[in-house]
Amino acid sequence: MSKTIKVAVPDGAFDLHVWVPAAGSGPGILLIQEIFGVSDYIRAVAEDLAGLGYVVAAPDLFWRLQPGWAVPHTEETVKQSLELGARFDAEKGVDDLAAALELLRELPQVTDRVGVLGFCLGGTMTHLLAARADVDAAVSFYGSGVPDAVELLDRISCPILYIFGGSDPYIPRDKIAQVEKAAEGRANATIQVFEEAGHAFHNRKAPMFHQPEHAARAWAVTEDHLRRHLPARPR
Repeated sequence: MSKTIKVAVPDGAFDLHVWVPAAGSGPGILLIQEIFGVSDYIRAVAEDLAGLGYVVAAPDLFWRLQPGWAVPHTEETVKQSLELGARFDAEKGVDDLAAALELLRELPQVTDRVGVLGFCLGGTMTHLLAARADVDAAVSFYGSGVPDAVELLDRISCPILYIFGGSDPYIPRDKIAQVEKAAEGRANATIQVFEEAGHAFHNRKAPMFHQPEHAARAWAVTEDHLRRHLPARPR
């Protein structure tokens, strides 16, 4: 079951798309979009997570630029989405995510703890939000902004999993190595690099990016991380 609610912030309000598991309640996960918006892919991931027993909430990050932006992956939409991403104010975005997280936490269907999971742009925003907000677990998929903000690991206390593709043309391998080095000795930080995977390899709605074998392995690692650090009630 899904619904859309509004999150009020000082300069307006934006949509928060919510999925509730069949059990009717569970821990919360804030699901953060790629530059393609709360697309069919993000909705599919939300349904996967709800199927695991989570209450999932996906905010519309681009509401100030293009409300309701949700597009498939084509050459044209890649260009349009990159342009939106270049104009996106990450600082305000973190403010929005913090507000969405608090609203998620207050939903009656959310039993106790909350986590955050994001892809691409959302992977970077997961890293930024985990450094600021009180979350119980986090998963960041191939966030291109993570290597240039590794110092924020000092502010992240929750168990956090970083997933990268070692052959990602948007995140050079030496940049990923910076994250690996920064995470050394931190009991709460785990780095998983799929060396032959490219960018957005988990996105099963994007034939140009999807790599099914790596996607399945990455999702298994994600499920294990969530099971250990943000367990849902038995269904």
